Amino acid sequence: MKSNTQLIVFTDLDGTLIDHETYSWNEAQPALTVLHQISAGVVLASSKTTPEISTLRTSLGLDHWPAIVENGAGILPPNETIIPAGDHYEAVREALNRAPEDLRDLFRGFGDVSTAQVAEITGLSLEDAALAQQRAFSEPGQWLGTDVQKVAFVDHLKRDGVIAQQGGRFLTLSLGGNKVDQMRAIIDAYKPQHTIALGDAPNDIQMLENADYGVVVANPNRAPLPHLTGEKTGQIIRTASAGPTGWAEAVLTLLNKLELH
Repeated sequence: MKSNTQLIVFTDLDGTLIDHETYSWNEAQPALTVLHQISAGVVLASSKTTPEISTLRTSLGLDHWPAIVENGAGILPPNETIIPAGDHYEAVREALNRAPEDLRDLFRGFGDVSTAQVAEITGLSLEDAALAQQRAFSEPGQWLGTDVQKVAFVDHLKRDGVIAQQGGRFLTLSLGGNKVDQMRAIIDAYKPQHTIALGDAPNDIQMLENADYGVVVANPNRAPLPHLTGEKTGQIIRTASAGPTGWAEAVLTLLNKLELH
């Protein structure tokens, strides 16, 4: 492992590094280029599966860095593409199906619908939607009930050791582990001098709060995150621009602040 890494950037994907609607990261490329030039690490951290993250990581030229998959329930080591066994996913599905029927019917997971339906609710192509269903650790889905019913649903699943994390679009169920757990493990391994984390959803908050600098990326498609403690000290900032445009602006601003060029 590297012990002289200047900087590692931990980043959410949908609505953050990649556009919420088009799934493009073109607007972030200028900042990604600078990060490459200074040999900074970029760790993708998303609810996406190993096959999805692996494809994106290669496209971004980041295969030599680990990635955080399925909302932190798993990690994809550098230069690996092997899909983990699905034992954890099956255990989550079994616990889900033991939930009371009146609550179970209000959660529509990726395993409950066809590939075409996953494509419809995510905006992914059929090919990418199929990759999104190749899950090893967690089950994302749409919550169709009220907030009160969701609390009852989540409390019931906790009895089976299943935790729920709210992302930008989906409620994700897993047996444990989150983005910040994996982030801390990567920091311990690489010992970077500086860390930056960027995200737009509730499941990103801990990651933002545990980096040297956290960035709340604007996303007009969802309610903004609540005011975070680190904003008072400048440890956490917010972007004016949405998605990859805001991502790039924030990263370049922080690189100047850290005098990393």
